[in-house]
Amino acid sequence: MPDSNFAERSEEQMSGAQVIAQALKTQDVEYIFGIVGIPVTEIAIAAQQLGIKYIGMRNEQAVEACRLYTKFSARPSSIEAIPFVIEKVRYLRAVRTSIYGRPGACYVDIPADFVNLQVNVNSIKYMECCMSPPVSMAETSAVRMAASVIRNAKQPLLIIGKGAAYAHAEENIKKLVEQYKLPFLPTPMGKGVVPDNHPNCVGAARSRALQFADVIVLFGARLNWILHFGLPPRYQPDVKFIQVDICAEELGNNVKPAVTLLGDISAVSKQLLEELDKTAWEYPPESKWWKTLREKMKSNEAASKELASKKSLPMNYYTVFYHVQEQLPRDCFVVSEGANTMDIGRTVLQNYLPRHRLDAGTFRTMGVGLGFAIAAAMVAKDRSPGQRVICVEGDSAFGFSGMEVETICRYNLPIILLVVNNNGIYQGFDMNTWKETSKFRDPTAVVPPMCLLPNSHYEQIMTAFGGKGYFVETPEELQKSLRQSLADTTKPSLINIMIEPQATRKAQDFHWLTRSNM
Repeated sequence: MPDSNFAERSEEQMSGAQVIAQALKTQDVEYIFGIVGIPVTEIAIAAQQLGIKYIGMRNEQAVEACRLYTKFSARPSSIEAIPFVIEKVRYLRAVRTSIYGRPGACYVDIPADFVNLQVNVNSIKYMECCMSPPVSMAETSAVRMAASVIRNAKQPLLIIGKGAAYAHAEENIKKLVEQYKLPFLPTPMGKGVVPDNHPNCVGAARSRALQFADVIVLFGARLNWILHFGLPPRYQPDVKFIQVDICAEELGNNVKPAVTLLGDISAVSKQLLEELDKTAWEYPPESKWWKTLREKMKSNEAASKELASKKSLPMNYYTVFYHVQEQLPRDCFVVSEGANTMDIGRTVLQNYLPRHRLDAGTFRTMGVGLGFAIAAAMVAKDRSPGQRVICVEGDSAFGFSGMEVETICRYNLPIILLVVNNNGIYQGFDMNTWKETSKFRDPTAVVPPMCLLPNSHYEQIMTAFGGKGYFVETPEELQKSLRQSLADTTKPSLINIMIEPQATRKAQDFHWLTRSNM
């Protein structure tokens, strides 16, 4: 007699949305961030039914443009092909490609009619979760050469990039720094791989360190605009770069390195440690180079403290960040975006742990901050309850994705938003200047393009959705509001911090110099 249960199973149908959700679940996806609307709604519901958490966002930027900036993009030819596109050797593989090598986003374009189309459940084959990324190591001869170049350096410098953070290379890199007495400089998202308050951190003498180093070791850091492309006059013409990177295509970009070490940054840094250990050596902590760096750090820190201590109102950036830094929990996630807000904030706000800072990054894309903060808060909520997320926004940057405040309140994520408000992009007008400028003429004809409406009450966006909002104009008000926000772990808050509209960063000490007249 035929098996009726088998017959029923063989005729069982499932939708494309269910196939997509199950394929993601099979790859251990825990969270989905999206914007609902037909046909995304069906995918979101199917994902929730499988236990995947769905976070509905408000700001949809560039759908189609994603294909241009991703590691890989694909469109499955049928519903049956969806799991293979998401993960299969013979096909393009989204999840594996996103985490293997240098990590990056992947784009899978699902035709709308696939989502509700029904297929036989037995026609779908799911692939096992992809393996963890393989660990690759650099060539032994290259490691030996790199160690020799480091030992012979007169003015060495380590630059720790976000690639080192992603590779979990903190233990080995910290050993390199401490065992061999080497100065280091973190890139924005490399902050915390070695704590910012480490005595060998020369962030306060960044320009001097870059300009006069004769050997620079790049740990997962790109020679892009953030590092001035590695070119003179920001660097010595004959500086030797040792480039450590997981991505072969990145090696030699903009500047030809003296040595390239292709491989997993944690593994390669361990190789360097082992090679350097073969000969007793450390960089002299009392060298002229260290003396120069320490003197410059001392003078720059004094200049920043002088700006931070100013009592005049409105406040400046340094006063704001000084008082914020005093209260920040050591283990908090710091998210930041903006122009001066991000640039100055990264020099003052300290990171003590790796992978605890997110900002606009290589492409300096505004509008990512609140999305980053929401993602960080979701993970913190599930894995380390009580850990805080501090999102530091310029007023212009906040405007790109400000409606995500509703998302924050909807999911009751206790994020603390700090909007550093100077009434503009880089600089703005105070209210009196705004009124005088636009009194007799149309603002479109006379108001500078970088100006925004003065004294905008961004905190009211937060209170409109049930969170807490603060409008602050003095250091005392800032201290009190931040203290209250940190104490309340049940609600999000937004502190709208008014600063001097013409405030800017301290003058940069940059000269056309050579090592001989340093």
